[in-house]
Amino acid sequence: MRKFKKVLDGLTAVSSASSSSQPGNRENDIPESLQSEHFQLCKTVRHGFPYQPSAMAFDPVQKILSIGTQNGGLRLFGRPGVECYCQHDSGAAVIQLQFLINEGALVSALADDSIHLWNLRQKRPAILHSLKFNRERITFCHLPFQSKWLYVGTERGNIHIVNVESFTLSGYVIMWNKAIELSSKSHPGPVVHISDNPMDEGKLLIGFESGTVVLWDLKSKKADYRYNYDEAIHSVAWHHEGKQFICSHSDGTLTIWNVKSPAKPAQIITPHGKQPKDGKKPEPCKPILKVEYKTTRAGDPFMILSGGLSYDTIGRRPCLTVMHGKSTAVLEMDYPIVDFLTLCETPYPNDFQEPYAVVVLLEKDLVVIDLAQNGYPIFENPYPLSIHESPVTCCEYFSDCPVDIIPALYSVGARQKRQGYSKKEWPISGGNWGLGNQCYPEIIITGHADGSVKFWDASAIMLQVLYKLKTAKVFEKSRNKEDKPSTDIVDEDPFAIQILSWCPESRMLCVAGVSAHVIIYKFSKQEVTTEVVQLLEVRLQYELNDVDSPDVDQIPPLPTPGASSNPQPPAPQSHPSTSSSSSDGLRDNVPCLKVRSTPLKQSAGYQVELVIQLVWVSGEPPQQITSLAVNSSYGLVVFGNSNGLAIVDYLQKTVLLNLGTVELYGSNDPYQRQPRSPRKTRQPSGAGLCDINEGSTTSEDRCKSPTSAKMSRKLSLPTELKPDLDKRGKLLLRLSEKRFSVDLNKVKTCGEFPGTCSCLLLNIRDNSFSRSRSSSVTSIDKESREAITSLQFGETYTRKTDSATAPSLWVGTSLGTVVVIVLNLPPPGEQRLLQPVIVSPSGTLIRLKGAILRMSFLDSTGMLFAPPYESWREPNAPEDKDEKDKQRKRRPASVSPSSSQEICENQYAVICSEKQAKVIALPSQNCIYKHNITETSFVLRADIVQMSNSICLACFCANGHIMTLSLPSLRPLLDVNYLPLTDMRIARTFCFTNNGQALYLVSPTEIQRITYSQETCENLQEMLGELFTPVETPEAPNRGFFKGLFGGGAQSLDREELFGESVAGKASRSLAQHIPGPGGIEGMKGAASGVVGELARARIALDERGQKLGELEERTAAMMASADSFSKHAHDMMLKYKDKKWYQF
Repeated sequence: MRKFKKVLDGLTAVSSASSSSQPGNRENDIPESLQSEHFQLCKTVRHGFPYQPSAMAFDPVQKILSIGTQNGGLRLFGRPGVECYCQHDSGAAVIQLQFLINEGALVSALADDSIHLWNLRQKRPAILHSLKFNRERITFCHLPFQSKWLYVGTERGNIHIVNVESFTLSGYVIMWNKAIELSSKSHPGPVVHISDNPMDEGKLLIGFESGTVVLWDLKSKKADYRYNYDEAIHSVAWHHEGKQFICSHSDGTLTIWNVKSPAKPAQIITPHGKQPKDGKKPEPCKPILKVEYKTTRAGDPFMILSGGLSYDTIGRRPCLTVMHGKSTAVLEMDYPIVDFLTLCETPYPNDFQEPYAVVVLLEKDLVVIDLAQNGYPIFENPYPLSIHESPVTCCEYFSDCPVDIIPALYSVGARQKRQGYSKKEWPISGGNWGLGNQCYPEIIITGHADGSVKFWDASAIMLQVLYKLKTAKVFEKSRNKEDKPSTDIVDEDPFAIQILSWCPESRMLCVAGVSAHVIIYKFSKQEVTTEVVQLLEVRLQYELNDVDSPDVDQIPPLPTPGASSNPQPPAPQSHPSTSSSSSDGLRDNVPCLKVRSTPLKQSAGYQVELVIQLVWVSGEPPQQITSLAVNSSYGLVVFGNSNGLAIVDYLQKTVLLNLGTVELYGSNDPYQRQPRSPRKTRQPSGAGLCDINEGSTTSEDRCKSPTSAKMSRKLSLPTELKPDLDKRGKLLLRLSEKRFSVDLNKVKTCGEFPGTCSCLLLNIRDNSFSRSRSSSVTSIDKESREAITSLQFGETYTRKTDSATAPSLWVGTSLGTVVVIVLNLPPPGEQRLLQPVIVSPSGTLIRLKGAILRMSFLDSTGMLFAPPYESWREPNAPEDKDEKDKQRKRRPASVSPSSSQEICENQYAVICSEKQAKVIALPSQNCIYKHNITETSFVLRADIVQMSNSICLACFCANGHIMTLSLPSLRPLLDVNYLPLTDMRIARTFCFTNNGQALYLVSPTEIQRITYSQETCENLQEMLGELFTPVETPEAPNRGFFKGLFGGGAQSLDREELFGESVAGKASRSLAQHIPGPGGIEGMKGAASGVVGELARARIALDERGQKLGELEERTAAMMASADSFSKHAHDMMLKYKDKKWYQF
């Protein structure tokens, strides 16, 4: 029968199974406006620091910075808010980048020996040409300013020349043996440097790794001079007059050579070497990986270098050294230096360089140093590159926030900014912003491993940090490892944020950390000092039935007020409890972290209201929290883990409910939980809970939630629930600690008991996506740990017989069960703070396949029915009586007479699990729609989102599929196989939000934003910034009258004559393979030739948007673009020469 049922399930899953348990024309009752054509999936922008950077380049005229990465990524940065991400298809590391300065093009060289030409004259850059070398490995490239010939050095020591317009090889080749001839007996090694003499383009300086440098005459095809040094070369730089150059070496030395004196260096410098008194050579230092030599008109030249520190400086951080005249400044960096570039006033290499800043690319940061100010201060970085300042552990995305929240966060965050930055404007200032019409506020919140929480303004596809909260401040930190408390349940990062719950309207923030702690924050614009941090400690444990019970049918007596051996404190503690031990010496009643006992100064922003900590119970550590929710209207926070559920009243600072997951079911538990003998019937709890007999369904055969890898610690056992009598003598929902117990040594029947867990959130952190099937719903590894996976507050019908809505909490578990709890709240105002909140189960039970991920409610028109909230008001302001008694913003309950329940439903509950989605009509609790989302995989994230004045259910599966379903009918609207490989980071951080937006952490340092909205995809081109802007190239330096008369100054070279096919011939076809890019022939010519580039930009942009225009439309667009460009250039030319006399031309 079970097998037959599986087959039926499979068949229903194949069709887009929307089944109705209550027949009728329900689809006609609620019209749905969303259709498949409203959805389209595409990437929008990528934020954050480029992961594993490997190369960097700067266009000094356009003022655009490009960074290449080890996985073939390319990031382009202009002014703050203008950035772009591209990717090489091969995924090979970028080893070098070269701009075609002020041409709107970029050449990239990759580790797979390919070079690519990118067109930057469009909002989404595209490759115009590629050239793949077959026989030689590329080691260095050089493109002279205003030249179309690219020099490519190889591992064999040869130099090939590429025409960047056509991306074809010239027949002109400089062979290594011709370059060195008899000056060396051995191979000189790979080419590590190529540059032309700033004053003579016909002379090419070639640096070989072994230490040999050759000045090659391009016209005569022979070497003019050869310079030999016995230390390996890492880099070479020219003096702008072309009479001297400098080399950096592997022994930490710099050698300065006069061009016409090849016999020995004019000067040898060891910047960080200790000079011996006896005149001997200084001790060798670490290699100087790069040196730059920049001149100024007014003073001494700058020598800037990375590396070269003494070997005895072990443990010293990486340094950049700036040598200027007699002063040497050593600037320490936080991370190893990947590359650096000196920004200069002129793009011409034969003029005084006038350096003004240094861009330093580090492994995990980008630093720009101001060379013009004393002390070399750094510029304040305006890009959102600090996402990974501490590793991101979770994130949430909120679209369409209240309009006042971003200014409020910005104002408190502005006070946190560091001082001492350079006063100048950020020097990377190219490009223009897009013209997006997206005007709704968006906020991204990231939780980090060090316990910090960052708020980001994500509006209009930009990203800017607003405010940073440090949650670790409420705890006492151990000064060293020996000082570490033995109660820790994690080896490192004890303050790491695991779950965030934020209410934008009330500004309430709740965070759960890995050390089984929850912190509740209120937002205030005023600074306060908290004398004592309010603390609640909760014993949340999980106990199974006693396997040695002589009579399994015996119902234990109800507990009495005195039965609890450890009563829950009704009021919060002012300080953490001291370590206590039970009679057998086990650690008991001890939290994992120690809350600080000294006064806490809290700046404006988020201020701690209450700290809740789960404590050790009889030697077992508390389990990490798996779900969390806060409601400002009810004044409640609720959280759960694999042991059970706790509800806390944060206004009265009391624990309302502390309940094991098993006890949520009362006497109608659908599972038989006997660890020893699965065939025995379950012992009734007799806990005083209402019998749950409404809405119960038979258990379905389901795939298990993913099982975790072996956990580092045992999962702790059970929940202490205490009996407590209120004033009316009614028993509140608390159970005796001693009622159930289990001997861990005996629980070995179905594998290691602590080794498995059915909660998805736990498994995501344990890096396991494996799933196992179990034929028996009673197997111990499946049922013994039923975690709380989803929580949702709302004003709903909680029972079938209800005629009015009431405040409620819906609890979803890892076994696919939804339990509804009724919240009986005192009247608002003074009574809310004095009278207790009564919490009672409704008896409602709903079942789905797989762990419950998301729950939400719709009203009778099918629109989203948001939980009630209380609008934010300043908590530290003196309250007047009228304000204090103000009614909370709570949605009014819609009353419906019981006689009309069969005719009309007033609400719908949407419930999504790992496997399926259901829409339940309320109050009748009939399942009116059901859809099996996936059979072979499972859903990682599900959100009910608003889009185009309607709503839908958005799902992200472990197999990389992104799906949307209509509501309430659950019709499939979108199903795209977006990510072929889903890793744990993506699974942990993926989230959907309103207006068709979603994001995930694509690397440890970068956030990828995507859209599933057709409208956003169509408008994306307008929203993106322009990288290329028409800028006139600065005039070349004036040669002067005498230099022009006597032949001094820079010597030009007709490279076309030397390297063209008519003179140099064709290169060997087997040497490299030409691959046309997607830009097409017109695009290629356009990018290289300037004016015609407008045509290429228009054409490629249209291709990207997928619009197929007719030939007439294409020609019209091209003509308009050309006419516009010609008109602009003509106008600029007129302005330039308007007031000049004839002798000034």
